Amino acid sequence: MTFPVVGMVGGGQLARMTHQAGIPLGVRFRVLADTSSDSAAQVAGDVVVGDYRDLDTLKAFAAGCDVVTFDHEHVPTEHLRALEAAGVAVRPGPDALLHAHDKGVMRKRLAELGVPCPRNRIVADPADVVRFAEEDEGAAGFPVVLKTTVGGYDGKGVWVVRGPEEAAEPFRAGVPVLAEEKVDFVRELAASVVRSPHGQAVAYPVVESLQVDGVCFQVTAPAPGLSAGRAAEAQEIALRIAGELGVTGHLAVEMFETADGRVLVNELAMRPHNSGHWSIDGAVASQFENHLRAVLDLPLGEPSARAPWTVMVNVLGGDYPDMYRPYLHVMARDPGLKVHMYGKDVKPGRKVGHVTVCGSDLDEVRERALHAAAYLRGDITE
Repeated sequence: MTFPVVGMVGGGQLARMTHQAGIPLGVRFRVLADTSSDSAAQVAGDVVVGDYRDLDTLKAFAAGCDVVTFDHEHVPTEHLRALEAAGVAVRPGPDALLHAHDKGVMRKRLAELGVPCPRNRIVADPADVVRFAEEDEGAAGFPVVLKTTVGGYDGKGVWVVRGPEEAAEPFRAGVPVLAEEKVDFVRELAASVVRSPHGQAVAYPVVESLQVDGVCFQVTAPAPGLSAGRAAEAQEIALRIAGELGVTGHLAVEMFETADGRVLVNELAMRPHNSGHWSIDGAVASQFENHLRAVLDLPLGEPSARAPWTVMVNVLGGDYPDMYRPYLHVMARDPGLKVHMYGKDVKPGRKVGHVTVCGSDLDEVRERALHAAAYLRGDITE
């Protein structure tokens, strides 16, 4: 029996964990990495080092794959269309992926679908930002959130502008700028769904996501205190977006829960996502396994949680580069802890791994996960 080859463009930790999920399925995995030291390139057996922005490199990479998928949204759309025209199975396809690649396109399409979003529009210059802040009756004015439409991630390409004097910086990137109202939210949620080419779809429990300096820090599954009705609404929105945009694979829909009880869509990611890392240890079938199943058009796995509570905390690099000794300590202190390291050089603020704890007592589960991440970073020593 010949098992299929899945090619993933991008060699970061998402590709590394997708490769890991494919091993028990017998899926053969190929990675297009920027360098041989990339996270996934360290563990995958079939690695191509090259530039994803070069069409010839993409074509050569895809020639050895049954399907091509992604661990980021930055491949030029015209290159993906060229791959499809050459007969390559690209999943998600360029028509869907464009909505994760370009925030302006995403906002326009979600508005057409009637999906609840923050007030927004493309702005031309700093003076136009001032007009946006004041143009609607009842508008709150400044602060305003400005985002570059392409290229942003982990808080990069996003500015909270508190007045006209701060509005010039985003325009220096040389790409269109999207202005959004700064939402009065009580917390951030994420609804993850997975959809196959023939339309089968599953929805994971809605999670609470805590961001620090624009970077995902902590995820709790399921979101504490979220009513069944609100959770179902968030899942329905995510499933509808996946269907309307023709998404194949994993879709993460990041949302705001507002002070007046609404949920508003913030961002889309058409790939495995940080908000779904909890599912490796906390769900029957992880986001990574189901992403592979979807892009191969296999029956999807069960997304339900294995335990009442799962907390995932990212391990961010600190000033202490040697994580191996603290790694031994947290394992000895908490045998039920799951540690995932990405093989990256430790740099302050960089995601180098994550820890996960599952259990029936949320306060205990959260404390264990936070302690382990803090110890690995070097913030605490006992």
